[in-house]
Amino acid sequence: MAGKPSGGKAPDVSIVIPTLNAEKTLPRCLESITHQDFGGAIEIIVADGGSTDGTVSVAREYGCIIVENHLKTGEAGKACGIRKATGEIVALIDSDNLLCGDDWLKRMTAPFRDSGIAGSEPLEYEFRRSDAPLTRYCALMGMNDPLCYFIGNYDRVNTITGRWTGLDIATRDRGDYLDVYLETGALPTMGANGFLVRRNLLEEMKIGDYLFDIDLLYNLVKANHHRFAKVKIGIVHIYGRGLGTFARKQLRRARDYQYYRARGMRSYPWSRQKRWALAKFTVYCLLVVPLLAQSLIGYRKKPDSAWALHAPACVITLFIYSWGFIEGAIRPREQKRTGWSQ
Repeated sequence: MAGKPSGGKAPDVSIVIPTLNAEKTLPRCLESITHQDFGGAIEIIVADGGSTDGTVSVAREYGCIIVENHLKTGEAGKACGIRKATGEIVALIDSDNLLCGDDWLKRMTAPFRDSGIAGSEPLEYEFRRSDAPLTRYCALMGMNDPLCYFIGNYDRVNTITGRWTGLDIATRDRGDYLDVYLETGALPTMGANGFLVRRNLLEEMKIGDYLFDIDLLYNLVKANHHRFAKVKIGIVHIYGRGLGTFARKQLRRARDYQYYRARGMRSYPWSRQKRWALAKFTVYCLLVVPLLAQSLIGYRKKPDSAWALHAPACVITLFIYSWGFIEGAIRPREQKRTGWSQ
């Protein structure tokens, strides 16, 4: 059992937002939270990594609890923010997320009435024509890393496949959400951008200085908390404007993973991923034409110019991840956050 049933009363929620120079996106994020029609109490905890812009001032304007994140990274911000949380449910929201609709929090917490549900997450990334091409591309793909498409471990609805994940996962349709049963052998990349979880389960995990999304999911499932809700609602993730931003974030992802893995701080066994899928990804990137064919399939299903980013995003990912693997084997290093902004 994941926890006690909430009954008819809405649970109190602690929203944890890690920030670092997020003045451009944080106001819209907080607006979407404060406009929620929700019966329970909401506390907003902003874990700031030393912003030099107006991020902290914005957080104060909205009455947020501000926590200093001396380690600067988003993963460290989540960890120190959770330690301040008092709500029955903890919601991990990024500063570049927007909640879709005034009933978002109500719908996301509804599955917790079932005491067996450990956590919940939106089923899709909200697609908006007004967003920048990179943000639209990630929404269309249902992921921020195209490698996940080949591995199949993505966790939001993908336009090409029409599925929320490529993994074979036991699922029951409960009307407003999918009740999914997860096993440690194959996990989707759940745990961020609108992931909600019972606080008592986080306390069981004894989180240290960092909280890595899929590692948290892996440890929850290992502790026999198998059931999660994929709620039939979206969330906006303002990922960035173009390929320069994408490359910078992929480099951060690659360097950080190698650095923390070398220090024994990562727990999810990524080596279990399908080797043939990695080989297929490499071949498709080298040939390029298969990537263009995937873009065409996506365009036919949902026409948008953002599909033009698919091939270059995949090739960039192959190059950066290959370099990150070599660099990590020689001298693993954490990506510096100097000058970082959202």
